[in-house]
Amino acid sequence: MDLPLAQIPRGRVHVISERCKQCDFCITYCPTEVLAYSDDINAKGYHYPLVAEGRESACVYCRFCDLICPELAIYTTEVTDEQVSTGQSNAE
Repeated sequence: MDLPLAQIPRGRVHVISERCKQCDFCITYCPTEVLAYSDDINAKGYHYPLVAEGRESACVYCRFCDLICPELAIYTTEVTDEQVSTGQSNAE
């Protein structure tokens, strides 16, 4: 196996704050502890998750938060190494 050629996938987390019901699944089960609760609340009165300060590049695109969220309030997109170095997003 060419281990030096292996690359860790990278992702970007997106939250649809109004869908969140603060179930805590995404924060509890994130393997790289990317998420934390916002101090703000949504229209339903729940604190929604956001990317924790300093953890912007920690997402490994495991997509577990996508799968575990019962409200479909969170999703991830894959980020290439080029996008990471230039600060671009997939939408650009």
